[in-house]
Amino acid sequence: MKKITILTPSYNRAHTLPALYESLLKQDTDAFEWMVVDDGSTDGTGALVEGWQREGKIPIRYTYKQNGGKHTALNEGIGQIGSELTFIVDSDDWLPENAVEIILKYHEKYRGTQGLCGYSFLRFYPDGRVNDAFFPRDEWIDTYVNARINAGIAGDKAEVFYTEVLKQFPFPVYPGEKFVPEDLVWVQMSGPYKMVHINQCVYISDYLEGGLTRSGKKMKIHSPKAMTERARIYLNDDAVNGKTKCKMCLLYVIYGRFAGFRERELVSGLKRKKWYAAGIVPGMILYETWKRKYR
Repeated sequence: MKKITILTPSYNRAHTLPALYESLLKQDTDAFEWMVVDDGSTDGTGALVEGWQREGKIPIRYTYKQNGGKHTALNEGIGQIGSELTFIVDSDDWLPENAVEIILKYHEKYRGTQGLCGYSFLRFYPDGRVNDAFFPRDEWIDTYVNARINAGIAGDKAEVFYTEVLKQFPFPVYPGEKFVPEDLVWVQMSGPYKMVHINQCVYISDYLEGGLTRSGKKMKIHSPKAMTERARIYLNDDAVNGKTKCKMCLLYVIYGRFAGFRERELVSGLKRKKWYAAGIVPGMILYETWKRKYR
């Protein structure tokens, strides 16, 4: 069995997957497999990937499912993975040639450390700029909440998880909603587990029109239960700083209203009711504004 599975959820990305495939062919080590979970594509993705399977240059697993959103594709893939590590790589991104080698080098160093759920590396843009910022300390061991949220490092990073831990935290699924932000799960994982934060680039991001990152508020408003749950998780986590909670209390009210939750349901979901009280007036003002602007 390979040491690491590169997990790629894909929806109508037959035009971008070749760049990722070519980057995998160039890896300095073959200690990985590639799993593509096709989330109901209609653009020939299946035939494309099956052609690569026939080439036999790298081990590829392909799974097709009905369209349900990236989070459902991740759940499908994670459930099938047996390797020690899982590296989620989006269908419109690619890897530098030494990415897998770097990941495995650090894994050999830290694999016996108790209380870890994985590693967080850097993402770069194609022009060589880092996405948002470097970590203030290299090989910094801390929780996702402390190292990312409380430290104010907002840009995307490249997370590699221990598969057995990832399986403990499946993404929630809400009927009719096709977006669940990944940090909803990462914050939950942050309670019992820490990560090693490493200032090495293992991932290249090129955000495309139509990609999830660019889809913005409309996408989130159409998944209001997931967004409400994300805000609730942040507000109920004692480690999250007050500045972030001030933002989340507004979002909790806004998305809670879009989801159709009653006030008592929203209040009862919080450990500290003061956050609902703090967010209700400005949250309702923003809710009315967003309702006119984005729906």
